[in-house]
Amino acid sequence: MSATITPAETKQPVPPAHDRAGRLLRRLARPAAAVLSGVLLYLSFPPRPLWWLVLPGFALLGWCLHGRRPWAALGLGYLSGLGFLLPLLIWTGEEVGAVPWIALAAVEALFVAVFCVGIALVSRLPLWPVWGAAVWILGEAVRARVPFGGFPWGKIAFGQADSLFLPLAAVGGTPVLGFAVVLCGFGLYETARRVRDHRRSGVLPRGPLAAALLTVFVPVTAALAALPLVDDSAEDGTATVAAVQGNVPRLGLDFNSQRRAVLDNHAHRTEQLARDVAAGKVAQPDFVLWPENSSDLDPYRNGDARLVIDQAVRAIGVPTVIGAVLTPETGPLRNTLITWDPERGPVATYDKRHVQPFGEYIPMRSFVRLFSSDVDRVRRDFGPGNKVGVFDLAGTKVGLATCYEAAFDWAVRDTVTHGAQLISVPSNNATFGRSEMTYQQLAMSRVRAVEHSRAVVVPVTSGVSAIIRPDGKIVQETRMFTPDALVAEVPLRSSLTPATRMGTLPEGVLVALALGALGLAGYARARERRASAG
Repeated sequence: MSATITPAETKQPVPPAHDRAGRLLRRLARPAAAVLSGVLLYLSFPPRPLWWLVLPGFALLGWCLHGRRPWAALGLGYLSGLGFLLPLLIWTGEEVGAVPWIALAAVEALFVAVFCVGIALVSRLPLWPVWGAAVWILGEAVRARVPFGGFPWGKIAFGQADSLFLPLAAVGGTPVLGFAVVLCGFGLYETARRVRDHRRSGVLPRGPLAAALLTVFVPVTAALAALPLVDDSAEDGTATVAAVQGNVPRLGLDFNSQRRAVLDNHAHRTEQLARDVAAGKVAQPDFVLWPENSSDLDPYRNGDARLVIDQAVRAIGVPTVIGAVLTPETGPLRNTLITWDPERGPVATYDKRHVQPFGEYIPMRSFVRLFSSDVDRVRRDFGPGNKVGVFDLAGTKVGLATCYEAAFDWAVRDTVTHGAQLISVPSNNATFGRSEMTYQQLAMSRVRAVEHSRAVVVPVTSGVSAIIRPDGKIVQETRMFTPDALVAEVPLRSSLTPATRMGTLPEGVLVALALGALGLAGYARARERRASAG
């Protein structure tokens, strides 16, 4: 006689609530860790002196991505990218609202997500931290070039101005510095993974554990070995330089409507500097550097602006670099630096070569207008220059990288290969208020100082102006939105670091490593699929 089974008896037992909660937490663990890894990367950037947080950030990202399938890696990478870039780039919405800021961070996070898929793919290979770090640098290389000329902001190297890894910038520039940091972070996770496996199985994988430890110790050892390359001695004597910060009447995009007031501020602060020199309070500078946009009145077409600049430069009595907006009758505007001689007036110019998309010119204007009417604040686009900027100022060769250009490796390097003994990064931060932007940009200049072994002077309109020695140390700096003039004697140098000599070669090698590892991992994955299908 067969038993009758009722519907109630066929039901599976309902798991307790705490089991369901536990499963939910386990499912959310990796997404939460991915966001946290991005937040740690953000917190490692200035103005916080927490550069070392980048290491647990990448260790956590390694845990999230190791062995993941492509779609899972894509989602986790995107969460990490948003955790990193949303807070890092918040200054981009300072005056134009949240939509442009969120759109930029969302697009840039896509790059992070795509290359995190690559990291997950190579994580199945031996020595995967090496290949994973190379894939990250491949992602940075792509992001620094596309779209619209690229957006390198957020390169891992730019958060390492106070790091023990910083000397590696002189070895191979930002790619090598970034590679070492990412490798060390992934190596920390791989070491922890091997130790955990040993505790579970009781078997100690000596070879894999030793390899994991090497991925931590080799970058640190290499950074220590590179210390002799960090040299701030004066090879070609010294120069006394002044950086003038005139300040702006008010914060925000509308500072441009106060163009005459901005020019007057810089002229008056230069005249005050001349009085301080005459009174013996500060040394007589050999030359003076004004910031980008210190004269948004075209001095070639505006007689009043020319007179104001002339009077200020005659008062200080030395060549002065003026940041001006040139407004030709036809064609695009020019973001131009002008050497102004106290006797002869304007004698040399440099037009900014990498103008900022959506800031100095608007690509796809009609489409972008659908999302923000602020694009029409840029009524006339700026055009790029085509000459390397090196000015001869009282016998000193000064290389010029205007503001946004400091983020691009090539824009700074070629001033040095064209003879610059000192670098100037004149900038305008007024549109970004009291945000972290000025500190992030200042950190870039500190990395560039070590990368090329040159003193770097950063005159800005209203953020943090600074004078940086070739070892990356700041010797003088201003406060935000405070008129000031910095005067310091800096070493002049002409020797070239390995990074300067090699240019894009180190990045090319790392990109080739990444592509080779991706190809090998893809081939191995395809073989596994064929084997399982057979």
